[in-house]
Amino acid sequence: MNMNDLKNSKAPVSTVTINRNEFDKETNNIYEAISIAAKRAVQINSEIKKELLEKLEEFATYSDSLEEVFENKEQIEVSKFYEKLPKPHALAVEEWLNEKIYHRNTDKDA
Repeated sequence: MNMNDLKNSKAPVSTVTINRNEFDKETNNIYEAISIAAKRAVQINSEIKKELLEKLEEFATYSDSLEEVFENKEQIEVSKFYEKLPKPHALAVEEWLNEKIYHRNTDKDA
């Protein structure tokens, strides 16, 4: 997932209600479906965090003085962009509902 995928995502920015039957139709188990989406949300969150830290590192200024605090406009704009993105759980739910998450039950496969 890259920044363009995040910009073009149709995931909601605020809370929405999802039909339970639609959400668990793939697994026939609501708890399993939620677990899969939650694990994907953790992956998405770590990807976003890594990307954000890399971008902020580009603008980092190192100073020996603790009294000096620099406001970097580019850094602020990058932070604002990431704050406005849909939350990782919303992105994961969107992927789940669009059947973009690969999953398998190892208990059933054995």
